[in-house]
Amino acid sequence: MSLATRNGTGPVDAPVTPPKVVRQRRTRPGLLGLAVLLIALGGLGAAFAVTSVRATGSYLAVARPVEVGREIGADDLITVQVAGGRGLSPVPAGRLDDVVGKRAAVALVPGTLLTDDQLTDDPLLGPGQQQIALGLDPAEIPARKLHPGDKVLLVSTPDTKDGTSAGTATRFTATVIDTAATGNADESVVYLALPVRDVPAVVALAAQDRIAVVLTEAA
Repeated sequence: MSLATRNGTGPVDAPVTPPKVVRQRRTRPGLLGLAVLLIALGGLGAAFAVTSVRATGSYLAVARPVEVGREIGADDLITVQVAGGRGLSPVPAGRLDDVVGKRAAVALVPGTLLTDDQLTDDPLLGPGQQQIALGLDPAEIPARKLHPGDKVLLVSTPDTKDGTSAGTATRFTATVIDTAATGNADESVVYLALPVRDVPAVVALAAQDRIAVVLTEAA
């Protein structure tokens, strides 16, 4: 492009406006990777939420306290709805008939979910054992209440009726099977499992009211 000057001189070249260059934004690979990661995490979170909702089911929970060794009844359990349950292995409500009649391997606490680890089919009366019943006064019971599975020691007491001096006490180990109240408020019945070889001696001592019960291990 040329322009004429006022003093008549020849044309001169006018300055040329340089073209505008639009600077392109550079995409940072780190930001792109972060965006992809956030999108992926969002998708996983949504999938987890959907899976948790779908995992809602009916399970068995403890309705009232059940002592160790007690048989579990239908009234001891309730059905609850649990969403998710990841990391848990509660017993499904549909297995109620399978659970009723089993014994508690541990003390069952109300409000907790029931698991297979808390159940057992093992009898408290093991092989080579027999069960006897002892009628005890409240002062003769070594705890406010004995529970199935408690380990006790039966110790013979001296025979003071014949006026002889106390000899060496005889000891017998036993396991509590159950307890029951009687019509007499001053007596309770304790059912014990003993080795067969000890039963005759313990029965004879019990008939003479010469047995003391010591709690050695609580269930």
